[in-house]
Amino acid sequence: MSEDNITTVVNAFVFVDLTSNPKLRIILFLLFLLIYTATLLGNLGMIALIRCSPRLHTPMYFFLSSLSFLDVCFSTVVTSKTLVNLLAEKSISLTGCAMQMYFVIGLASTECFLLAAMAYDRYVAICKPLLYPSLMSPRICILLVIWSYTLGLLHSLVHTVFTFRLSFCGSNEISHLYCDISALLLLSCSDTYVNELLIFYVAGLVETITILSVLVSYAYILANIVKISSATGRLKAFSTCTSHLTAVTIFHGAILILHFRPKSSNGSSIQDVSVKILSVFYTIVIPLLNPLIYSLRNKEVKDAWSVIWRKLCLKKWLVPGNF
Repeated sequence: MSEDNITTVVNAFVFVDLTSNPKLRIILFLLFLLIYTATLLGNLGMIALIRCSPRLHTPMYFFLSSLSFLDVCFSTVVTSKTLVNLLAEKSISLTGCAMQMYFVIGLASTECFLLAAMAYDRYVAICKPLLYPSLMSPRICILLVIWSYTLGLLHSLVHTVFTFRLSFCGSNEISHLYCDISALLLLSCSDTYVNELLIFYVAGLVETITILSVLVSYAYILANIVKISSATGRLKAFSTCTSHLTAVTIFHGAILILHFRPKSSNGSSIQDVSVKILSVFYTIVIPLLNPLIYSLRNKEVKDAWSVIWRKLCLKKWLVPGNF
């Protein structure tokens, strides 16, 4: 057999360094660790706040706590491995890569459906307030979250199965923060036509359905808000939606730019510096932003934090020995 016909079968992948500068790697490690810690504290704090505050026991905050849980999981799947890669082992097995890709796509897809469910919740609250208790009962809210996970994880399963049925040979270097499907297709020596169709049609369908659901919900909300006579009433009605709209715009905007942007002339957009920066924003920064968005722009959350803080301070001063 000639040397040209010898093919190296890939058993593991290696992540390409974000930078070759050791000092800069340490700075990035500390920065990502700080963001990851803040992400955990912010999202777990939001979950605890919603659970401990009776005034936040509503469908909107039930969905928000589910979103916070998703962000904790999503950040852990990506950031924990990125931190290890910055200082130590940069390789990942085929099985590990498949699991990481499955959870990244699954959790991101679940968040798409969950954000659509949150938009529906706002539509019912503003446009059908009298029917809100029945249309958004605890049972229906739980079912919406379960269906979000079911559809998201099934969507991920399709891409993961079809991706890891491919053969990988030659280069095993992933020029990405994590096992991204587009980066893996570039390393395959098999025909990836079916996989590209799945990305375009199946992933595109998920994006289209969830974005349209949000847009239709807010079209009805806007039409209803316009009918409100008082400016104060209009402002109060729309203020309950601004946090959600901000989160949807940031999340879907990042997905569309990262996964549906035109490729560069050499057929690869993954290696562009701008895409790497966006990957950091999408996987590491966005999970931190949601608790900030919903805390800074939401009076009920800020009031709940104030109540909890006052209770903690009062409890501290009432403990014997603090006087």
